[in-house]
This record gives sequence, C-alpha cells and structure tokens, in this order.
Amino acid sequence: MNQEEPLYPCSFVIFGATGHLAATKLLPALYKLEAQARLPDVTNFIAFARRNWDDKAWCTHMEQSLRLQSGERFDAELFRKFSARFSYVAGDLADPQAYKRLMDELGRPKTGVCSNIVFYLAIKPSDFTAVANNLAAVGLNRPRGLHRVVVEKPFGEDLESAQVLNEVLHRHFDEQQIFRIDHYLGKETVQNLLVFRFANLLIEPLWNRNYIDHVQITVGESAGIGTRADYYDKTGALRDMLQNHMMQLLTLVAMEPPPALEADALRDEKVKVLRSIRSIPRRALHAHAFRAQYRAGIVDGKQVAGYQDEAGVEPGSVTETFVAAKFLIDNWRWRGVPFYLRTGKRLQRQTSAIAIRFRHPPQQLFSETPLENMDPNWIVLSIQPSENMHLEIHAKQPGLGMRTHMIQMDAGYRGDGERPIDAYEALLLDIVRGDATNFIRFDEVEWAWRVVDPILKFWAQERDFIPSYSAGTWGPEESDRLFEWDYQTWRDGL
Repeated sequence: MNQEEPLYPCSFVIFGATGHLAATKLLPALYKLEAQARLPDVTNFIAFARRNWDDKAWCTHMEQSLRLQSGERFDAELFRKFSARFSYVAGDLADPQAYKRLMDELGRPKTGVCSNIVFYLAIKPSDFTAVANNLAAVGLNRPRGLHRVVVEKPFGEDLESAQVLNEVLHRHFDEQQIFRIDHYLGKETVQNLLVFRFANLLIEPLWNRNYIDHVQITVGESAGIGTRADYYDKTGALRDMLQNHMMQLLTLVAMEPPPALEADALRDEKVKVLRSIRSIPRRALHAHAFRAQYRAGIVDGKQVAGYQDEAGVEPGSVTETFVAAKFLIDNWRWRGVPFYLRTGKRLQRQTSAIAIRFRHPPQQLFSETPLENMDPNWIVLSIQPSENMHLEIHAKQPGLGMRTHMIQMDAGYRGDGERPIDAYEALLLDIVRGDATNFIRFDEVEWAWRVVDPILKFWAQERDFIPSYSAGTWGPEESDRLFEWDYQTWRDGL
C-alpha cells in the first residue's frame, strides 16, 4: 500500500481491449498514470481483441476514445509517449492460434524486456475459462507465482458457480496470482476508512456494541440500467452490488485491527467478519431482506420509464433494482448491533455513504424532552459524490437556559487543489506493483456468497410478484420493516 514502493518492469495484456470497460476505465486510468510518471519505464501494453486491426488502427481508436474521455485535458505529446508502449493482437478468445501470436508479440517488447506479465480479463465471466485454458496451453501461466491474472466481478452468480470459476482459475494459476478487482476498494474514502478507524485513538474505543446502536450502508444510484439490460436482468441488485461492493464495505467497518497492513493479514480479518454473520433462516427471511423494482417517475426533473419498459428487459421480469437487508454479526464486538444495507437504481440521487448511529446517553440532563426523542449522535462517512466525514453532536443553544441543539461538523478528506484519484488508477498501480492488499481473496468471495445465497434461493422461488417504488424516491417504504426498533429509520443524506 506504500505508494513509494519500487515498480518493476511489466507487460500488461488487456483482453477485451475494444470493450466498454477498457474504453471508460482502464485506458483513461493508465493514461493518467502515464501523465504522473507512475508507470515503470519498461512497461509494454498489448491490446487483445477480435477486430482485424494493426497497431496503427488500434492507436487511432485509442486516441479517439481518450480524447472523448479527457476533453480539453488531452495531451497529444503525452499520448504519443503512451501509445508507443502499445501493440495490438487480433484474435478470438477461443482461438488457440491467437495466443501463439500473443506469445510472439510478448517476445517483441516495445520498451524493453520484462519477466512480469499481467493478463487483465476485461471480458465476460463466461469467457474466463477459454482464456485461462489457452494461456496455459502456450505456457503463459508459468512460472506459477510470477504472472498475474486480473478478473472483474461478478465472481460467479451464486456460491456453486463461484466455486466452479475458482476451480477453473486455480487449474492454471495460484491464488496469489489471481487479482479479483472491486473498484470500491480503490476509492480513497474507502481506504481512508482504515486510517479513520485504526489511526485515531479517539474513535476506536467507541467502535463496538457498547456505544453504537446500528450501522447503515447505502449505495444509491439515480441512473437506471441504461443499455445493460442483457446483463442486469439476469443479475439484479443483490448480485450486482450487495454481494460484492457492499459486503466489502461492511467488512471494513466491522473488522478487527489486523496485526500488520499486509494483504493476507487484512483479508484474514475481513473473512472473520463474513464468517461471523448470522445465517438467515428461511422462516425469517422476510424480516431480513426486501426487494423491489422501480416504476416510472421523475428523476432530476425529468420523467423516466419504469424498469419493465426499459429496452431489453424480459416481459414480466421480477429482477430486483432495489434491495435492503439486515445482517447481524455474532462476535464479541458487534453482537446485537444490526447492519442495514440498502442499494437501488433510480433513487433520488447518487450517493454512497456509511452512517453510524450511536446510542443515547444513559441519562438525559439538558432537555425536558423524553430521552427517546433526543436526537442521537451520528458519524456519516460519505464516499460519493462528496468525500468527507460528517459528525453530529449536541451543543448548548445560544441564550438563557440550558437546552441543547444539534450541530454538524464536516471534515473533507481532500485539500484545496488536490486532484481526486480515480479508483482504477490506484488499483492498476497496485497490480503493476503486485500488491494484493486491495483485492479480494477467494475465501472472501465464498463467504460473501454463503451470506446471500439463502436470499437468492428464496427469491428464485417467488417469481409471480415483486413490489415497486417510484423512480426519484428513496425506495419503497416497506423496507422500513427491517428495522428492529421504531426509532430506527433510513438515513437518506448528510
């Protein structure tokens, strides 16, 4: 995690280089790293895709894409240096001959010879097996332990498929070679959560069941599914967001301090949290999880269609676009503290936040109102769109008398003039470095699936009806049934 660690020469192969992920995330992030001189001098990029192009055609495509992404910040001289690192290999992912051409291209490096090779699979999970098998067939998985393969979510569709996918990857690569990327772990505010918790003696003693009433984690999107119906209608919000991004946030909030800030030490503690989450019995599932689907409404002042009317959605689909769930962690620190997770599309606005509500003080001294009506203390860690910590505490009201009112304090993570770092910039740099701290080990994937699998199986049998909510709201009011006490309500913003 030390940004000043040495960088080693690296060849970086992007499978699916002409796809959406490469165009919108990978290439812009690598281009910015080039602009900051963060890439090793000896870094070779190979774009692998089906289109029958040569190097020149690829560079023309890449320039157009980066100009579109960068706007006025595009630097022609910087791009010349960046594009000089690239070569292009045309081929089908299932064609063994294409991998021989890839092998030949790796033997003709643009900037110098390097022994480390990264294979970034910016492709559909259904193609992972073909790529892994073909890389092994030409020996590009060896020496085992040196080369790295990067896979994007989803890591399976349920527990069984995740185990099958893992077996395929482990057939040819060791676990330390597999970098499972979740871009939420590259966000600075998420990484700052570790610093906030473990570097501040003021905070850590309060971070337990004695002082915290409950925890809410919300990831809301104002956008709909766009052109992703083919993917989303088979996936839903539970698989797309809660099982991965939100479970990772939960583990970072709930984990114990690791003995060292090292990849396996950190991931060991996250797995302990996942293993401690109480299993949800089938008879209690309605009290622990709720799903819904957006209908037509108004977002940002514009009328938007309901999910059923989106292009590509199956008629009568019961795919959830909203999910809320309650999890209980049965360990010494968190026993009895509910964790409420909520995510949805077409909500009122874009937001990602972790809200911690503290218990009431044992005695009310400064107000004539009953204790249960007193506003509680909150800490809200905003991940996006703002990046700050929001604290709510009581202070004396100005004037005569001894009454309190709530004051709010905001602390931004970023100083004036400091450029926001895209999550992919940080994670791609970690990949080049070989630092797996912010990547997911398979036992994390497996235990996260064990937590949500009972919900998936239950909903798979309820195919006749799904509740709905108006686009532009914060979701269905029925999700309030998850709360354990009447005074608990969803925190919708700062």
